[in-house]
Amino acid sequence: MVSGNAEPYGREGLPLEEARRRVLAAIQPITATSTVPLQKALGRVSAAAVQATAAVPGFRASIMDGYALGQSHQPKLGETWQLKGRSAAGQPFNGTLVNGDAIRILTGAPLPDGAGWVLPQELITVEGTTLQLAKDASDRPWIRPEDEECRPGELLLAAGQRLGAADLARLAGCGLAELTVVPQPRIGLLISGDELVPPGTARPPGAIWESNGTLLETMLRSLGQSVSQRRVVADQPKALRQSLRELANDCDVVVSTGGVSAGDTDWIRPLVAELGAADFWKLFLRPGRPFAFGSIGDGVPFFGLPGNPVAAAITALQLLWPALQVLEGQSQPELFPRVMVELAEPLSRRPGRPELARARLDTNAAGALLARVDGSQASSRIGSLQRADLLLELPAEAGSLQSGTRLWAQVIRQRIF
Repeated sequence: MVSGNAEPYGREGLPLEEARRRVLAAIQPITATSTVPLQKALGRVSAAAVQATAAVPGFRASIMDGYALGQSHQPKLGETWQLKGRSAAGQPFNGTLVNGDAIRILTGAPLPDGAGWVLPQELITVEGTTLQLAKDASDRPWIRPEDEECRPGELLLAAGQRLGAADLARLAGCGLAELTVVPQPRIGLLISGDELVPPGTARPPGAIWESNGTLLETMLRSLGQSVSQRRVVADQPKALRQSLRELANDCDVVVSTGGVSAGDTDWIRPLVAELGAADFWKLFLRPGRPFAFGSIGDGVPFFGLPGNPVAAAITALQLLWPALQVLEGQSQPELFPRVMVELAEPLSRRPGRPELARARLDTNAAGALLARVDGSQASSRIGSLQRADLLLELPAEAGSLQSGTRLWAQVIRQRIF
């Protein structure tokens, strides 16, 4: 739900940071929960904290293949022991070692009572059942403690945490098979425009093939979200009003593209004001100046993205994506990490608004991070998004920039774990 009243904004629009602050302050998280198997929890948000119920691995284990000794002091060159048995993973030695005893032990196998040191096998010579230390041993005992992964009662997972592969693997390794998560937000996507025709169909004069739906839906899917309804509607107030109402009734958040500027057929913003409340519109940002945020119906958050595809994608990453995280119960929304980079080539631009330019990440021979900006940065050119690793932060006052200029950039590559 959205809370708060509309506030005035400057002629140039809100700075991005202020817009994000206002958006996130207005979002109320979903309160429902569900329980799913770990395999279905990737990318979801934990609804409750999870604590370990036991120590893991639960026994002392050998870090390598070698020999476990019945002593806890560092062995000396030439020292000997008598071989008493063998311990392997899943097949422990059932006995107790005393000083002078040893067993053959494999990586990950449990240490028996009395064992306090493991010698790597390459340091040992064996004659019958007698072992001898033939090479100097290090001062490391090569033993994994019984609580290396976790202790009983240790916090494994906090509430409001988005789950990655490593989170789920650790939970599985600590004995959990399922997890309570927050339902994903139901996203209603409305694409408006008289000029839009479906891809794969004939294109009349002045028409364009509709691409925003594909761009936004697949981009959100790559971020772990899914669009539950997607509609393409002509710039007709009656049809747009009905679609906005229906999406607000069925979805947790409504997103539109196009129709949020001040043109003769830009109906979205006045319709949102009629059906709910418009908090602000217009950003001090390039690309993405025409952007609206508010609510429809019973406080359903509304995001009016620009009609140009690149501007729609960039504003969705900067404002919609953090809001979806909060809506899904994530305690702290993840923003893209920022790094300092150098321009690989000169960049021509005019001062005016802050800009998020699309760039590829590269390195030079010295290992410095480079940003390569290829081709036009027009907000209508989807090609500028292809193979982009960075959103290069260009200050409003910056004019043409020379190669080597140092700038901050957001890293938009996805993490694995």
